[in-house]
Amino acid sequence: MKRRSALKNMGMIFGYAAATPVVLSVLQSCKDKPPYAEWTPSFFEKDKGYALAQMVDVILPKTDTPSATEVNVHVFIDAYAHAVLPEEQQQFTKMLMDAFMSKVLEDSGKDDLTALEGVDFEPALSKYLAKRTVGEEEAQEKAIGEYMQAIMEGEEAELDTETACYAFAGNIRDIAIWSYKSSEYVGEEVLAYLPVPGEYIACGNVQELTQGKAWSLY
Repeated sequence: MKRRSALKNMGMIFGYAAATPVVLSVLQSCKDKPPYAEWTPSFFEKDKGYALAQMVDVILPKTDTPSATEVNVHVFIDAYAHAVLPEEQQQFTKMLMDAFMSKVLEDSGKDDLTALEGVDFEPALSKYLAKRTVGEEEAQEKAIGEYMQAIMEGEEAELDTETACYAFAGNIRDIAIWSYKSSEYVGEEVLAYLPVPGEYIACGNVQELTQGKAWSLY
């Protein structure tokens, strides 16, 4: 997947308009965590947290910059789900994850999430992160909206596996990129970083000002 080349110029695509105090405190708490193999999540079950870490490292692998887990993206996603998401969205996230991880296990021929490796996630991510038609996206958004509406009204509802997998893969990709870009290392070492803002230049050449890099959010 050609994802790292576009990272420096991508905006926040997970829908967050501002870094609230709660989000900033979550980011701050994600420093200096142990390796994910020994990590105990706050929100996800331990085996699912391990699988999540494998997944985000496939989305953002180590190249000339750290991998997702090296800057604790997996820890942030777990902490964000635990501390910020409303209960309805927490349950929805878990349901989507169950569907996606079941699909990965089925395709890999394995029966334990802790036995999964990065390569096991590649087929599912290639499929569920692929560009869809406008009609397909609208149909899936409608299905998710109807599902959430039914749940909020206390009714029984089901979401088909394919829609759940597309939703989970897309959501994890978006928040993984957002949290990666918001990490201290990427903010200071990869993106254009200026600890003390200087003069305001309204119309400047991006290549001259930041060498083409997006400004750091850190």
